[in-house]
Amino acid sequence: MSATPQRPRTARRFTLTALALTAGAGAMVAAALPAGAASGGGAAKGRTVDVQMLSFNDFHGTLEAPQGSSGTVTERQADGTTKAIPAGGVEYLATALREARKGHEYSVTAAAGDMIGGSPMLSGLFHDEPTVEALNKLKLDVSSVGNHEFDEGRAELRRMAYGGCHPVEGCFEYGKTFTGSEFQYLAANVTDEKTKRPMMSPTFVWKKGDVKIGFIGVTLEGTPDVVTAEGVKGLKFGDEVETINKYAAELNKQGVKSIVALIHEGGLPASGAYNYDCDVPGAGAGISGAIVDIAKNVDAKVDALVTGHTHQAYSCNIPDPAGNPRTVTSAASYGRLFTDTKLTYDRQTKDIVRTPVASPKPVNRLVGRDLPKAADMTELIDRWKTLAAPVANRPMGYISGDIAGRGLDAPEKPLGDLIADAQLEATAAADKGGAQLALMNPGGIRADLAYKAAGDEGDGVVTYGESYTVQPFNNLVNVVDLTGAQLITALQQQVSGTVNGPSPKILQVSKGFTYTLDLTKAGADRIVVDSVRLNGAPIEAGKTYRVAMNEFLAGGGDGFTVLKEHKNKLVGVSDLDAFNALLAKSSAADPIAPPAADRITVVK
Repeated sequence: MSATPQRPRTARRFTLTALALTAGAGAMVAAALPAGAASGGGAAKGRTVDVQMLSFNDFHGTLEAPQGSSGTVTERQADGTTKAIPAGGVEYLATALREARKGHEYSVTAAAGDMIGGSPMLSGLFHDEPTVEALNKLKLDVSSVGNHEFDEGRAELRRMAYGGCHPVEGCFEYGKTFTGSEFQYLAANVTDEKTKRPMMSPTFVWKKGDVKIGFIGVTLEGTPDVVTAEGVKGLKFGDEVETINKYAAELNKQGVKSIVALIHEGGLPASGAYNYDCDVPGAGAGISGAIVDIAKNVDAKVDALVTGHTHQAYSCNIPDPAGNPRTVTSAASYGRLFTDTKLTYDRQTKDIVRTPVASPKPVNRLVGRDLPKAADMTELIDRWKTLAAPVANRPMGYISGDIAGRGLDAPEKPLGDLIADAQLEATAAADKGGAQLALMNPGGIRADLAYKAAGDEGDGVVTYGESYTVQPFNNLVNVVDLTGAQLITALQQQVSGTVNGPSPKILQVSKGFTYTLDLTKAGADRIVVDSVRLNGAPIEAGKTYRVAMNEFLAGGGDGFTVLKEHKNKLVGVSDLDAFNALLAKSSAADPIAPPAADRITVVK
């Protein structure tokens, strides 16, 4: 995509609530302000003004309330116990954001990437046009790109930003042309390999009256590791810290001193509860992962970091290079939460006042389903559901209980096993590839399969819309030759290397393939080599095996570089077709039971 800036956006009135940030370069400590300098509203302008920033991340086109464990958040109770609370759905998110904005003269809404891509059928079937329309109605101002914005390549991302009908499928609604985003997409660290220029705007300055806040948007440098090669062809992804620091300096030269970084990279809090305090026993003590080093090295000119990618919830203070605490936040995923942050803007210095201790801290607010539904979002969903209905409501198969997938934290997921089995069945015949086993990447499992009916199809019925939501990428299944040694290396790459060492990605495996994962050890040693077996027989290093996997894995995605060394590739059906073919073998009298998830023995 060219570096042509997006069309100008008009600043809107937004609402803001809770955050006083921590001291940074050029920022003043609140206690040092003259008496009477603090401002609320009113006719007279005070020295400072509170700006509300509402933020979220990893929405993934989840317009309808997500099902299963992907549709709940864990809340820590006063007595230390936790409970799961249903959350998410754009009808409720719209109401929550609109309520939060009330009473706030200065409010900006921002996102940290993956607004689209990996979407349920209601959005994915229409190449995420419904989601962009919904985000416009949510009054989103600015978003960084995430890795999933590149799922369909740069040309399609450009269409999301600038509008126009799909180049192959045309316009989806009679008499209407897709108008694109009303919010600003940012991609500061994504450059064209030939021109060396950013493919989209690197920064955005939000203005209201005399208040100016600059935003820098980046995606993770490792985006090529988690997207198909075709999706990022011709693009280079730069270092997050170097890029943010470069553009922070540029914004300062333009007179913009208040800066927020939108980063599609994240961390892993010690607790899965959204209201967990990750600053106990000290600032940032309860969070790990890539975002920690990024936060410690991003220039102190940047006043706050809004992050994503890991689908976790946290609000932490991590010291900046000057040693001063700085807020780092993430609002889980699928619109189940949003973060409410108060930025205190000093009109004289044009900077954010960052006090030694952020008080109040940014708050992750629950998007509960006890909220009233936003009528305009209900209308949007109903309109697109009508278009999708002939395809979406078609029954594909039957299940006898919930089959956990995306929402399950365990290394082996029952739905992952089922998908791997489907790919093995689709390719086992000699004329289909002769596959002996199948591997499935966990990130490609986008939802759970819920037994309870989402509509009027009946409990236990899996519709096309539901199977599409689980497998939305339509990756083709490849069958390739791999040696036993390469298979072992692939298993070791699940838990080692620069990509998966810090955050393991456990491949889901088909029936008959078993091994032991020893979590008491470190790195590649976590794979107990002599435990790896196919149908009870040990894997032989020098023997060749026919292995089925989607084209993303076959291209070395998710850090599985050894899988690119395959030979004798045969391209089969799409992963969704394979999954639906397996579902079609079931019936109401003989439904599919949730797999036992006993193929990987985990030692803790």
